Amino acid sequence: MKKYSIMLLSMLLLLSMFLAACGSGKNGNGGNTSSDGNASKNNTTNTQQEDTKKEADPVKLRVFSTFGGTDAAREAFQQAIDEFTAANPNVTVENDTMSANDDGFRTKVNTDMTSGNEPDLLFYFIGADAEGFVNAGKVVPLNEILDADANWKNGFIPSALELAKQPDGNIYAAPLTGYYEGLFVNKKIFADNGLDLPTDWDKLTAATKALSAKGIIPLSVPFDQSHYLVEHMILSAAGPDSQNKGLKDDVDPNWEKAYAAMKELYDLGAFPKDAATIDLSMSGNYFSEGLAAMTIEGSWAVGGWSEETRNNATVLPFPQVPGGAGSGNNIVGGFGSGFYLSKATYDDAAKKDTAIALMKHLTSPASIQKIASANGGTPAADVEVTGLAQVALDGFAMAAKADSINSPVDSKVAPETFSDLRASVQQVVTGKKTPAQAIESAKKVEDANKK
Repeated sequence: MKKYSIMLLSMLLLLSMFLAACGSGKNGNGGNTSSDGNASKNNTTNTQQEDTKKEADPVKLRVFSTFGGTDAAREAFQQAIDEFTAANPNVTVENDTMSANDDGFRTKVNTDMTSGNEPDLLFYFIGADAEGFVNAGKVVPLNEILDADANWKNGFIPSALELAKQPDGNIYAAPLTGYYEGLFVNKKIFADNGLDLPTDWDKLTAATKALSAKGIIPLSVPFDQSHYLVEHMILSAAGPDSQNKGLKDDVDPNWEKAYAAMKELYDLGAFPKDAATIDLSMSGNYFSEGLAAMTIEGSWAVGGWSEETRNNATVLPFPQVPGGAGSGNNIVGGFGSGFYLSKATYDDAAKKDTAIALMKHLTSPASIQKIASANGGTPAADVEVTGLAQVALDGFAMAAKADSINSPVDSKVAPETFSDLRASVQQVVTGKKTPAQAIESAKKVEDANKK
């Protein structure tokens, strides 16, 4: 109803403006229809011609995002861009994309932002990842733009805008869809093997032993691109409070328990035999093809799985690791990405208004609804998401019942620190480094980035 009310109000506003314009045209010269009126008509014609010429000036914008390749929302995002260019034929939009799972994604963004090659609109992470270019003034706060357009601002749910704030209290990224992460489980594989769903650590390890003995991959994750494994292990072991503090202060010993738990799972045969060489895409394929019983992923991954796997899957909070401070019902999620507007574009009179209009269109309730329906993400607007698989609905229910919803640990530490945490996974599970050494190494990297 909210969407239709806004549309109705907009239509009434446009109608009143049209009627006012007609009245002004009739009486703008005190009812004079003499030569002064003809002069007024000529001036109006000239102004209209000038406006038409101005509107026809070509504008080219570059949008850099993760909505490409195999992303479930790729077509919905392209459709939103096409809608905008169809309504604005003088505008050309370069849809530049790269997977967020690619290690080069952050590197490309940071390189572009520091070399003067920043895109006009950037869809990127909120939090520590963005602090560098936010603090350098490469993007503009959106607070004033939001306050100046009540329709646009009110199209977002309040929590989405609140979670989009940077540490300085400003909003630099307009949210689109949120997400949840969790332990995705193939219920059919568990049922066929007489196993309980892994709702706690004992059930997880019991399933790992049984599945590994039968040649089924228990938990499909890679070692190099171990983003989600690290996130969930640390949250489960350290608990929300410690995870959210990052490594700025003294090291919490519970962080070491995360790596000890990884080692335990490895020794039980939990991971793919080629975990050291595969990436997240191949890891996801193992789960999609029914070769793995579990994986750790985010809501965006569901749309890329086979229909059979989607129909057989559910998602659970990652269990509490032995002796961990987590509850076993803490999850990773939120609104972790959004559209940034570059300062260079904002200062460019030829691009500014068009770029802002495109950003508003891409984050309108209509666009949010289509993209959320495609990728199963939590919509940043009050819209109905349709056509979702049961596993996606299970994800929404999991989030609703969670003890806490937390930003991932990679938003709490420097990017270099998170890379170090990931690099230690293979070394710890293969016995080349102890859990304590892994956290000590990450702490040194974090301290070095403070200087």
